[in-house]
Amino acid sequence: MYPFVETIRVEEGVAHNIRYHQQRMARTMRRFFPGASVPSLATVLSRRDWPADITWKVHVEYDASGITLVKADEYHIRHIISLRLVVCNDIGYAYKSADRRRLEALAAQRGEADEVVIVKNGLLTDTSYSNIALFDGSRWVTPRQPLLRGTMRQSLLDDGVLTEQDIKAEDWNRYRQVSLINAMMPLGRLVCKI
Repeated sequence: MYPFVETIRVEEGVAHNIRYHQQRMARTMRRFFPGASVPSLATVLSRRDWPADITWKVHVEYDASGITLVKADEYHIRHIISLRLVVCNDIGYAYKSADRRRLEALAAQRGEADEVVIVKNGLLTDTSYSNIALFDGSRWVTPRQPLLRGTMRQSLLDDGVLTEQDIKAEDWNRYRQVSLINAMMPLGRLVCKI
């Protein structure tokens, strides 16, 4: 079994959405390793001094034995302008795992586009590495059935910034913009026109 993963943004010396990462890790461990104790991500991150002038992408891997790897790299946002819809009705990625082979295979279908948006059973889900939020001119909506329930997505839902709804692939052009969101990218940091 591949290890599970949390990717945490440390910006201006602060670990963001740590509560959501901790909750997701606890859910994953209860599901796959019910007898194991859940380590504290806050404790692990507090063992290091984070220079405030760098945005850090902290990659944490864990399994039944606890945290097995902590790696931090300076983060730079990818340059994404164009998106292509690709269909895959049998993909599942409900738990954030280091096994990304299916997602990478779908990303390879992007052709001339920079990234893909995966369509499952006629509905928009996620890109190969982020959740999505679509702007219709008055509000931001996010797919009700993403492949992965991301931490940034959940915090934006809890704050009332996003609304969930089923979004049919055929309605893609009804929207004006799409923002790619994940732990490293808050809403509005990477926006593409549709």
